[in-house]
Amino acid sequence: MLDHIGFAVTDYARAKAFYAAALAPLSIGLLFEVTPEQTRAGSHAGFGKDGRPFFWIGDSGTPVGGVHIALTASSRADVDAFYHAAIGAGGRDNGAPGLRPHYHADYYGAFVFDADGNNIEAVCHRAE
Repeated sequence: MLDHIGFAVTDYARAKAFYAAALAPLSIGLLFEVTPEQTRAGSHAGFGKDGRPFFWIGDSGTPVGGVHIALTASSRADVDAFYHAAIGAGGRDNGAPGLRPHYHADYYGAFVFDADGNNIEAVCHRAE
């Protein structure tokens, strides 16, 4: 079971704003920030829900790009909202919302690239 994930970004402020907008439709928000003084390694922002940050970005380390992260959406409408929010916040299209029956009959997902080339997905597995 995955507890949390974190990765480096090239522009912390831009990435924090992007993820705040893109993840809001999935009820994932900025819950926690730590400073370079606290970590001795740079600034970090923790996004999550129900009081638990599980999606972290930071400005320490070298961004690698190419990370793929899929986040669960409660509904297909939430997948659509994620996609439009992410595009509106500066993300690039990597697959508009829709069914992906090659995964399974009810796999409904949308994919966007962030500014560092990470592939962020929202997916709903429920039939609607």
